[in-house]
Amino acid sequence: MVQSQLKSRSSHELSVHEAIKRLDSDLTQGLTAEEVARRYEIYGWNELPVKPGKPAWLRFLLQFHQPLLYILLIAGAVKASLGSWTNAAVIWGVTVLNAIIGYIQEAKAEGAIASLAKAVTTEATVIREGQMLQVPSQDLVPGDIVLLTSGDKVPADLRLLKTRNLQVDESALTGESVPVSKAIQPLGDNTLLAERINMAYAGSFVTFGQGTGIVVATADATEVGKISQSMEQRVNLSTPLTRKFAKFSRLLLYGILTLATLTFAIGLGQGESWEYMFEAAVALAVSAIPEGLPAVVTITLAIGVNRMARRHAIIRKLPAVEALGGATVICSDKTGTLTENQMTVQSIYAGKFYQVTGTGYSPKGDITIETDHGTVSPFETGVPVALESCLTAGVLCNDARLQQMKDDTWSVVGDPTEGALVTAAAKAELSQSGLAAIKPRLDSIPFESQYQYMATLHDAHPRVIYVKGSVEAILARCSYMMDAYGNRIQLSLSEIEQAVDSMAEHGLRVLAFAQKEVGEHHHAIDHDDIDTGLVFLGLQGMIDPPRPEAIAAIHACRSAGIQVKMITGDHIATARVIAQRMGIQKSKQVIAYEGQQLAAMDDGQLTQAVDDGDVFARVAPTQKLRLVEALQRKGEIIAMTGDGVNDAPALKQADIGTAMGKGGTEVAREAADMLLTDDNFASIEAAVEEGRTVYQNLRKAIAFLLPVNGGESMTILISALLARDLPILSLQVLWLNMINSLTMTVPLAFEPKSNGLMQQPPRNPKEPLLTKKLLRRILTVSLFNWILIFGIFEWAKATTGDIAVARTMAIQSLVAARIIYLLSISQLGVSLFNYISRRSNSVTNAPILLVGIIGAVALQLVFSQVPLMNILFETAPLTWNQWLICLLPMIPMIPVAILSNVIDPHHSKAINHR
Repeated sequence: MVQSQLKSRSSHELSVHEAIKRLDSDLTQGLTAEEVARRYEIYGWNELPVKPGKPAWLRFLLQFHQPLLYILLIAGAVKASLGSWTNAAVIWGVTVLNAIIGYIQEAKAEGAIASLAKAVTTEATVIREGQMLQVPSQDLVPGDIVLLTSGDKVPADLRLLKTRNLQVDESALTGESVPVSKAIQPLGDNTLLAERINMAYAGSFVTFGQGTGIVVATADATEVGKISQSMEQRVNLSTPLTRKFAKFSRLLLYGILTLATLTFAIGLGQGESWEYMFEAAVALAVSAIPEGLPAVVTITLAIGVNRMARRHAIIRKLPAVEALGGATVICSDKTGTLTENQMTVQSIYAGKFYQVTGTGYSPKGDITIETDHGTVSPFETGVPVALESCLTAGVLCNDARLQQMKDDTWSVVGDPTEGALVTAAAKAELSQSGLAAIKPRLDSIPFESQYQYMATLHDAHPRVIYVKGSVEAILARCSYMMDAYGNRIQLSLSEIEQAVDSMAEHGLRVLAFAQKEVGEHHHAIDHDDIDTGLVFLGLQGMIDPPRPEAIAAIHACRSAGIQVKMITGDHIATARVIAQRMGIQKSKQVIAYEGQQLAAMDDGQLTQAVDDGDVFARVAPTQKLRLVEALQRKGEIIAMTGDGVNDAPALKQADIGTAMGKGGTEVAREAADMLLTDDNFASIEAAVEEGRTVYQNLRKAIAFLLPVNGGESMTILISALLARDLPILSLQVLWLNMINSLTMTVPLAFEPKSNGLMQQPPRNPKEPLLTKKLLRRILTVSLFNWILIFGIFEWAKATTGDIAVARTMAIQSLVAARIIYLLSISQLGVSLFNYISRRSNSVTNAPILLVGIIGAVALQLVFSQVPLMNILFETAPLTWNQWLICLLPMIPMIPVAILSNVIDPHHSKAINHR
C-alpha cells in the first residue's frame, strides 16, 4: 500500500467497509504502534513542508538586482570617484533604504506557506491498539481512526465512518456560508468538494455533533496541502508600477551609458583633453540620472499607505498602492466579504407573511406585516398565535445560544442557523431563557441528515413536541396546519409550497416548524412519535445578508469603471440573489456559472465566460486561480478579495490580493498585499480612490523631475560637443537633482485627489509609464530649460566675466522657473487659475506645497550666498540686480506651463472637473 494507491478511487466514492479495508485498518482497534511507525516511513509527518528559502544575506543582496538601483549605484560610484564621499553616501543610502523595504516586504510574503502549516497543527483523538489516545496532529498517518467532537479542528483529511448530528464549518476551504451536515453514504465520482458530505477536511472545524473518521490523506496530500503546493508553484506577479519602472529604468540606463560614452569618444576625436571630456561625460551621466525619483516614488507610496490605513486598508507591499488604483476588475468572495457572515431571518410565514428587520445576531429589529394601511407591527393588537408558536418552536427546538460581547456585539455559540432563530424570536420579545423556564426540555432527537429534522419534548400542559427541519421532511408528517389566529385547519400543501417558492426566489434558506401535543405519560420521544399527526406552524426564511455599505461601494466601483465579480463556494441560487441585491450584474439579469461548468471549459471558453459572467458559484480553489489568470490574460488588473484558506492562491496570483484583517484566516492575510481592518468591502472603494490619487501624484512627480534632467543633459551634451565651458558642473547637477528636486517634489505626494477622480474610467493597463503626451510635455519643458540654462549662462559669462557667477545665475534662474512649473501641475496652481478666472471662489489650502517652495528658496539662498557652499559647489554669491535677473525666467515659464498642460491634458483635468 502506497499513497498513490489511495488515488485510484476517490475516498468519497468508497463505502465505509471499502475505506477501512483499503487502508488496512480496524474501526475498533485502529493501527498498531508498529504499523504507525512503518507508515511514518512511507508518508512522513502530517505537516506541510516549508520550502527552504534563500539565505537572508542573499535575499538582501538580490534587492539591488534591478535597473533603477543600478542607476543609483552608478551615480554613487561616480560621485565617489570624484571624491564627493558625502554625496555618494547619500545616493547609496537611498539604494540601501529601498533594499531594506523590499527585503522586509518579501520576508512577510514568504510567511504564507508557514501559515498554511499552522492550519493543520492541532491535537487529535485517535484509536490505536484499541485505546483512545490524544496525539499531536503531525503524528497522524493514513489509516488512523480519528474521533471528532464539537469544537475540534479536523487534523487531516478524513473519510467519515460514523456520524451523530455531525456538522462541520468548511467556509475557509469551500466558501460554504453555513456548517455542513455530514453523513457516511458513498458519493459519486464527480461530487464537488463542497458537497462531499462523507468527508471532513484538514483545517475545518466541528461546530456540532460527533463523528469518527479514517485518515485518508495527510500533509501535502490533503486539500489544504494541495493549496500550499499551488502557492509554491505560482510566481507572484509584479504590479503594473514595478513592471513599468523596470522597463523605464532599463531604457534610461542603456541610454545614459550610451550617450555618455559617445560624448566622451566624440570629444576625444575632436582633440579635447580626456580630463575635460571625462568631466563632461560624468556630468552628462549625473544630469540624466533622476537620482531623486526612487526616493520620491517611495515617499509617495508611503504617504498613500498612511492615507489608506486611516481608511481601514493596511498595505503590506508598497507597489500595491498604485496597483489597486489601476484595478479594472475586483473579484470578491461572498461570505464575510460582501455579506455579514451572520445568518439572519428575513421572512416568516405563519398563516400570513411577516418581514423581519435587522441583521446579524443582534436582537435589535422588528417583525412587521404589510396591510392596506402600510407596514405595521402585528403585535399592536396582540401577538398572532401562529407567529408566536412558530417563533417558540424555533427557540425551543434549538441547541444554540446567543452571547453579548464586551463591545456590545452579539455572537452565536453553536449552529449559525439556530442562532438566527433565537434572534428572530428575541425581536418579538420571546427570550430563550424565559421560554425554557416555562416549557423545560425533557428529551430530544438531534438532527440527523437521513431524517432532516430535529425534535424536542417539553413539559407543559399538555406536553408538546416541537419539530424543525426541511420543508419536505416536516410536511410529510403533518396532518393539519395552524392558521394565523391559532385555529387548527386542514393542511394546504399548495398554500405552503407557494410560500416556500416565494422565499426561495429571494434566495432564502427555508426551515419548516411543527408541533404535536402529547399526554403526560410522555417522558421521552423517538421517531415513531412524530411520524404522523404534526400540526404545521410556519416557515422561517433566512440568509446571510449583504452589507449595506458594500452595496454603496459596488455602485461607486461601477461609476469608476471597475467591474465587480463574485467568486464563491456557496450555492449558485443564493449567490445570484445576493448579486442581484448588490447590483453586481452588468445587465438586468445576473449571469452565473457553476464550478462544474467551468471545469468543462477550455481556456478560450473560460475567457469568454469570465468576461460575460457576474457570479461564479461552487468554485474550487484551482478554479479561482484559473478565473484570475483568465482575466489577467485579457490585460485586466485584478484585485482579489477573500478571507479563507481556499482564497490564498488566488490572492497571491492577483495583481493586488486583499484579505480580511479581522475575520480572515492567517493564511489569507499572509498571502495578501492588503488587509481590510474592518472586513468591509466598502473600504476597497476608498482604497481604490487613494490608489488613483497616488498614481496621479506619481505622474506629477515624473512630469516635474524629468524636464530638469532633460534640460541639464541637453545643456551639457551640446556644450561638450561644441567644446564650450560647461554651464553646470556634475556636483551642481547633483544638488539640483537630489536636494532641490526632493524639496519641491515631495509636497506633490501630499496632493489631494482631484474632483471627479472616481468618475473617470480606469487607466489603460497597457498604458506606459511615459505616455506620448507626457513625453511631449517633458520634451517641451526640457527644451525651455535648456534654452534657459544655456542662455543665462552665456549672457552672464559675457557680461560679468566670472564663470562661477554665470553658473550660479543659470541654476537660480532654473529654480525660479521651476516654481512656476510646480504650481502649474499642482492643485494649488489649478485653484489659483480658477480663482483668477472666477471659476471658483476659493483657493485650495496647500500648506505642505508652500512649505516646500519656501524651503527650496531658502536652500538656494544658502547654495549661493554661504561661503562654505561656494567652496563645495563652486558657486558665487549674487547681487540684488543679479537676483532680479534670475527671477525674470518665471514670466516666460507661464505660457510654457500652459502649453505643456494643453499637450498633456491629464494634468489639467482637475480644471475641467471643477
